[in-house]
Amino acid sequence: MKSDLNKTDELTRRQFMANAAKTYLGVGLSPMLGASLAGKSMAQTGGKSQAAEAVIFLNMYGGMSHIDTFDVKPDNKEVQGPVNAIGTSADGIQISQYLPKTAAVMDKICVIRSMSNQNGDHARGQYMLHRNYSPRATIVHPTVGSWVMKVKGRKNQDIPGFVTVGTSATNASPGFFGVKYGGIPLGRPDEGLKDSTIAGSVGTEDFDRRLKLADALNKEFHSKHNNTEALAYDELYDEAVRLMKSEDLKAFDIRDEPKAEREAYGDNSFGQGCMLARRLVEHGVRYVEVGLGGWDTHYDNFTAVESRCSVLDKAYANLLIDLESKGLLDTTIVALSTEFGRTPRIKPDNKNGRDHHPGAYSSLLAGGGIKGGMVYGSTDADGNRVKEDKVSTEDFNATIAHGLGIDTTSVLLSPSGRPFKIGGKDGKPVKSLYS
Repeated sequence: MKSDLNKTDELTRRQFMANAAKTYLGVGLSPMLGASLAGKSMAQTGGKSQAAEAVIFLNMYGGMSHIDTFDVKPDNKEVQGPVNAIGTSADGIQISQYLPKTAAVMDKICVIRSMSNQNGDHARGQYMLHRNYSPRATIVHPTVGSWVMKVKGRKNQDIPGFVTVGTSATNASPGFFGVKYGGIPLGRPDEGLKDSTIAGSVGTEDFDRRLKLADALNKEFHSKHNNTEALAYDELYDEAVRLMKSEDLKAFDIRDEPKAEREAYGDNSFGQGCMLARRLVEHGVRYVEVGLGGWDTHYDNFTAVESRCSVLDKAYANLLIDLESKGLLDTTIVALSTEFGRTPRIKPDNKNGRDHHPGAYSSLLAGGGIKGGMVYGSTDADGNRVKEDKVSTEDFNATIAHGLGIDTTSVLLSPSGRPFKIGGKDGKPVKSLYS
């Protein structure tokens, strides 16, 4: 039996347990199959007085144009095109006219204008953004969210600690850490947490009876077979039951939010996803990713970027304001990044498009002890190359990890014994961004 289990791939095991739970207990386990069972904190390195407790990561997938958003070049119309620069609440910092609400809260934000990497391909760029290592055929690396779960553990033991919303399900993958440390992927913010309630056809008495029967069968199996994987799934059953009985399950139901609050975030998947992220963090979820695509602007760049910015601007600004009003901004790192930027030179033959440009782009950090109202790094006059203080994807993620109090020099081993770090091989946190 042990040999057969080891030969079964991870997805098959997950599906088997989920189906068994539905068949015998009338409950779905899928919400809990990615949740951590344990976590171990690493020692905090210097440069920050208090560790943050949670991360909201906003993934601008598709390659967001830095010139048209956070690294405007108003004195260089050849690259800036028709987009004007506007002032912000932070002295001396200008951003795109497409982001007026963000401009009003710039005093809470650090803009990193010196991001740079070597991945001009969407898939590879997104892989690096989430995992800090280049993709390999022989291994799947853990995402940053899975690292946080592995190292920090869950704050709230009754609900999942890592959730992704409106982005690729692969971004919730735990890689070689195993299913315990994966995230729960939600396709839409308004769909709630599926399979997290007792089946309507199963009464409380019948449910308890089935649990006892399952427990008896499990104990008999474990007395004959010492299988670590099976033991882990026993704990997942317990977690699923706790979830169904937890008051915190309501965190996933955004219908509880007042209409005015929902409208403030924007009537779209990204805006509602940001609102859900705030609710989840409020209930003790460690790591939430929310995705906003549509940034791949090879054609008609200015129309597309304006459209994307209208969605981003409303949701992002309101998220920061909302977190601050609820006393959560100081303990929550809000990170915004993309896999690469866009070429500064406008291509009229492509109907005013911009192509892929990993050499220079922008990312944002706010909350969790980050210094607001500042710019870190710069690009040249064309926005083509980093001029000073280059920050790699690995550095960016190491900076987030540092804010959580994670020792970015610590090494964890893959099942084959290979060493890995949360910030990749060479990632170093930019500690000066923290107050």
